[in-house]
This record gives sequence, C-alpha cells and structure tokens, in this order.
Amino acid sequence: DEALALGETDDERGLRMALDRARQLGAGALAAQVSRRLRELGVRGIARGPRPSTQANTAALTARELEVLRLLGDGLRNAAIAERLFLSSRTVDHHVSAILRKLEAGSRGEAVAQAVRLGLVENGQAVAPT
Repeated sequence: DEALALGETDDERGLRMALDRARQLGAGALAAQVSRRLRELGVRGIARGPRPSTQANTAALTARELEVLRLLGDGLRNAAIAERLFLSSRTVDHHVSAILRKLEAGSRGEAVAQAVRLGLVENGQAVAPT
C-alpha cells in the first residue's frame, strides 16, 4: 500500500522511494509503472533493477554498502572509511544513509546489529554472498 501510494505522486523523491519499495517487495509491475513515471518526468539514470550482488542479501545492500557496513562494524567513522576506501567523506555519508534506510536502523550501531541478525556480517566482517 505504501509503495502504491508513493507511486501516485509527481515528487521525484517519493517516486524513487516507491520504486525501491516495490523492488524490495518483488512487485515488478508496480516497479515498471513507477520507472515509467520517473522517465516521463525527465528523470535520468534509473537503474533497471538491483544487480545480482545486491539481490544476494535480504536488505538489498550493494557490495560497496556491505564494505562500508563492515567498516562501521569495526568502529570506523566516516572520514576513516573514506580514507580506507579511497572515497570522499560525502560519498561515505550517502552509503551510510542508504545502509540505515535499508536496514531501517536509527543509528550506526543499530545497523551493524541488524546486519548481524540478518547474517550480512559476522564479527564485523561482511559475509560473502552465496
């Protein structure tokens, strides 16, 4: 219902949220409809769907997000993660925000704990997809 309601807007942010939610739920028809609406509004760069590496985990985290999550589990702050991964701090900020959103976590520690519960990390180390 949430994804459907979000899909009935002209707000790009709302439509992107609806697209993410529809994909998480496996609602292909709704995802296609929302993608079409985004393209009608002139939005470019809409992914056709999650990559196989993203589909390999229940939270739909990308390989890079899993890498950042592992470093969060090691207790690193954004600046240290950026330095370690040769990224800007701003990029790491975006990855952390995506991780928190996808894991429905209110904090970095909560995200790591949720990832452990989901089997995405063990002892702070990202689990390789099977």
